[in-house]
Amino acid sequence: MTTANHLSRRALLAGASGLFLSTMGVRAAAQTAPAPPPRSRSRVVQIAKDARGLTVTLELEHAPFPAPGSYWRDATVFVFIPSHHRVSRDTSVQTVVHFHGHNSTAERAMNAHQLREQLFESKQNAILVVPELAVLAPDSSCGKLEAPGGLSRMLDDVLATLDSPEVRAAAGPSAIAQGATVGRVCVSAHSGGYHAAAAVLKNGGVPVQEVYLFDALYSDVDAFKQWVIAGRGKPMGSRHKLVSYYTDGTTAWNTRALFADLEKAGVDCAHEVVEGTLSREQLTRAEAVSIKTQLSHGAVTSELNSLRDCLYASALRRTLRSSWFDAKKGARPLERRR
Repeated sequence: MTTANHLSRRALLAGASGLFLSTMGVRAAAQTAPAPPPRSRSRVVQIAKDARGLTVTLELEHAPFPAPGSYWRDATVFVFIPSHHRVSRDTSVQTVVHFHGHNSTAERAMNAHQLREQLFESKQNAILVVPELAVLAPDSSCGKLEAPGGLSRMLDDVLATLDSPEVRAAAGPSAIAQGATVGRVCVSAHSGGYHAAAAVLKNGGVPVQEVYLFDALYSDVDAFKQWVIAGRGKPMGSRHKLVSYYTDGTTAWNTRALFADLEKAGVDCAHEVVEGTLSREQLTRAEAVSIKTQLSHGAVTSELNSLRDCLYASALRRTLRSSWFDAKKGARPLERRR
């Protein structure tokens, strides 16, 4: 005969078994379910707007710093979106990335060299990205940009973080497209920023179309040489163009040696030993341009609108007409910044 106590014990055992199996199922599901993606630590810190455009201060997970084993910790990246910027047909975003030199900061370089003003005046349909490197130090390290794909991750991070309601509202018609991708990239470097420029050419994970060195060719010469040669003879939109401004000393010796090798390799080179003698057409057409500047080391990027003229002569796709090309022939006029 089955007793009530026996039934209760059987029910209890059955219930415990069911609970055990149910718990095991939950545990198994938890072990096999994919983990949710980690939340990005990138954020918008500040937005400032003036007649020229929008300056956005970001802190990015994929900024050069902090990086493993590095003393530097500042994750700041400045982005300038000119007021004339418009979404391209393929929603890609053209980018000018500038690397500051020794004993400086991203913000100081952006202001002292008038990087935003020069991009704005070039009328190019591109944004400016200025990451913080070593702060106020004689140090050319570039943290996470040394790693394979470092530039690609940083630029993807820039675009994703700019795709926020507050930036979109502030930018208005100049806002980047939702889900935008990286378009043509130009890299600019002053002084000790040369190493970051060389690093992203070697393993940045994104094609770089043009490089502008402003008294910056102190080392890593072979990286620039191999990059220029790899784009030799290609159409303007896919070639690799180098412009090297130099003063006296190391940057002069390295530039002359580099250009001798480039000419031996069949690269179309243009040389200017008296600043302003090359025509605008020559500055545009050549695959590599060396310019002996009359300016001091600290003034070379901006005083004669060097960055602006490099951008005018670049292969970036523009949406606004410029009169800069109306006088293609003859020595180009040099214009001092006011």
